[in-house]
Amino acid sequence: MTDSIAKNASDFAGNAAYVVVALLVIMALYSILTQKNLIKICIGIAVLGSSVNFFLVLLGYRQRGGIPVYYLRGAGDAMVLPTPQCLTLTAIVIALATTALMLSLVILINKHYGTMNIDEIRRLRG
Repeated sequence: MTDSIAKNASDFAGNAAYVVVALLVIMALYSILTQKNLIKICIGIAVLGSSVNFFLVLLGYRQRGGIPVYYLRGAGDAMVLPTPQCLTLTAIVIALATTALMLSLVILINKHYGTMNIDEIRRLRG
């Protein structure tokens, strides 16, 4: 009986990071879909991008894995996967550019309409 409890506890500990990713995605989607302030929507999109990056890092993780350089490790040694690392670096650069563009558009919208509330912007637009 205690073996099954210990196994269930270790299974949960191994999957806790995936639960954190799922919670981050849910919080980000909630923020994007329910908030009326443009800055809060931008923060939600940034959190969503970060949670995707976290998920990519989790996919490439190998327990006791070394760096993915073959001449430093033996052929049978475990190594982390390099492809998710490359995808994560690319996604970070794209997220930075996207966030900068979103925030610059929010600044321009605020200068033009004088508000960052979506409902007010729709009402002022006519």
